[in-house]
Amino acid sequence: MRDLPRTAGRLVGAPLGALARWRGGKPMHPRGAVFDAVLDRRGGPDWGVPWLAGTARDAAVARLSRGAGLPASLPDLLGLAIRLPTGGEPVDLLLTTSGRSALTRLVPVPRRDAATFYSSIMGYRSDAGSIRFAAVAQARDVPSDPRPLARDVDRADLRFTVLAARGLGRWQPIGCLTLTRPVPSLDPDVRFDAVQHPPPGLVADGPMARFRAPAYERARAGRRATRGR
Repeated sequence: MRDLPRTAGRLVGAPLGALARWRGGKPMHPRGAVFDAVLDRRGGPDWGVPWLAGTARDAAVARLSRGAGLPASLPDLLGLAIRLPTGGEPVDLLLTTSGRSALTRLVPVPRRDAATFYSSIMGYRSDAGSIRFAAVAQARDVPSDPRPLARDVDRADLRFTVLAARGLGRWQPIGCLTLTRPVPSLDPDVRFDAVQHPPPGLVADGPMARFRAPAYERARAGRRATRGR
């Protein structure tokens, strides 16, 4: 039987590649702000995944962005991307504004306020079943337009509680992500890939992962063509 998500990813990949060339390498989430951050993992649920249950304080890079690049006055699919540099391959998490319940967590929801709820939508395969991640802002309204957002975080740290859920079960806290300050150039060319860079012990899986893999590859090809020019 044909793998429909992968086929859809290939079909979407062609316009994404063209969009990447037109937007200078960023087909989606073209407008954002990048921040120095810290991820404190405080010991999550014991699901047989040591990374989830472990404790650590890691320097991180985070990017908040507007998915379609719509004007700031309009709701957009907002993104929260997190990179944890390691000794080898980094760990990348890509989260999108969504609902929070067992079913709506799988549905992207446009927002204007960046201090909201984000989920991975994409699942990760583990011995304990499918796992998803989320982050919820701990307080205050924050603009999603990159420059006002950067100024806001420069004045006061922005904190998110990081969560994980198994299957459609309840969200459980695993740590805290703190955005401490914007980087000087606002939105440098940092690339995140949640399919190729999952947390240790997890594998990106499910329809969203199979959709993303070929779509990402075409987008990367578009970026390489942009650099070539």
